[in-house]
Amino acid sequence: MSSELHGFHILIALSRYYEDIADQLLAGAIDELKSVNASWEVIEVSGAFELPAAVRFASLSGLFDGYIALGCVIRGETSHYDYVCRESARALSDLAVRLQLAVGYGIVTTDDRDQAWERAAVDRRNKGRDTASACLRMVEIRRRFTAQG
Repeated sequence: MSSELHGFHILIALSRYYEDIADQLLAGAIDELKSVNASWEVIEVSGAFELPAAVRFASLSGLFDGYIALGCVIRGETSHYDYVCRESARALSDLAVRLQLAVGYGIVTTDDRDQAWERAAVDRRNKGRDTASACLRMVEIRRRFTAQG
């Protein structure tokens, strides 16, 4: 990551539905943002389905260089899982493309809590850190091409 990321201000939209998982994802994302001296704000929502709207509302402010969406959806006994996973991913992707937002997608989707914990724990494969890194890279790319235009 280049030193050009210093001074970037990032929104972290965090689904608190699974609080222990959310805390780990957030810790990893913050560690990554600290490593490049980026600043951040956190906004909490109830579930993953609400993350795209939170990102959109925040984008209206013009305050943020990038957006990180963090949460967890664990498969249950109904098709609700499929709808939440599909629609949250689609909506965040649409925002990124349609509005040219630098969005990091960090919604962990798993069959059970053990899988979720493996992907969230800061001492394991923390997707919060990975998502922050992806967001920062997209901020870099967006800046590169918008500066040329």
